[in-house]
Amino acid sequence: MKVFMVTDMEGVAGVVSFTDQSYPDGRYYDAGKRLVTGEVNAAVDGLLETGVEEVLVWDGHGVGGIDFEALHPAALLLHGRPSPPWSRMREVIRRYDAFVIVGQHAMAGVVTSNQNHTQDSRTVDAYRLNGKLIGEIGQLALFMGGLGLPLLFLSGERDACREAEELVPEIITVAVKEGLGRGSAISLSAQAARQRIREGTAAAIARHRQKPIAALVWPGPYLLEKRFFHTDRADAEMNKAGAERMDAQSVRFRSDSILDIIYR
Repeated sequence: MKVFMVTDMEGVAGVVSFTDQSYPDGRYYDAGKRLVTGEVNAAVDGLLETGVEEVLVWDGHGVGGIDFEALHPAALLLHGRPSPPWSRMREVIRRYDAFVIVGQHAMAGVVTSNQNHTQDSRTVDAYRLNGKLIGEIGQLALFMGGLGLPLLFLSGERDACREAEELVPEIITVAVKEGLGRGSAISLSAQAARQRIREGTAAAIARHRQKPIAALVWPGPYLLEKRFFHTDRADAEMNKAGAERMDAQSVRFRSDSILDIIYR
């Protein structure tokens, strides 16, 4: 069995501030990367303990959230910006049997979620797919589901865990912090968070082997609506093929393929 791992920073225990930790010019950004990598390594340990043969870690945080020198020696790392074309990414992802997420935050607008946002924390108000609010978890689960990969495990902020459980009820989640607001949270210690993640990933693989989880698939056709905070961002979005203006701050896209629309 081979597992694809997607990582982020805002859902990691001890990381609570965009300005100080999650943005690359933050005074504690390097410390944030070490915290991310510690949780990623714990997840890799849990996967390997259950007989997973290969783990590819996709650094999904902006300009990078992984401390490469501290990364688990058995892990492979997919990193760098700009990301490769989605057509090339699909071919890489199809090599794997399932995926997990580490360090995830909830979607934009969740009032108690620490560092809640969807894609761009500075510009995006909300995404809706076929009328349903979605965040980055939904995007990942549906994109990977379109390639046949089920979501088995997620760790991160408590509201992110709830978001994942609504999408995939059979998933195993580990909440490593409880958001109190966009800039504050109650975190587990780094050691406790890593132990729970290690146990959680191992349990997720064991459960999947006993009772396989299906890849997440929603029926099409698809209508993706994107609302921004400011009109200039909606203006820029109109340069994309197929964009339709809904109002001053919103655009939408249509497609019969989830793979073609979910990251438009």
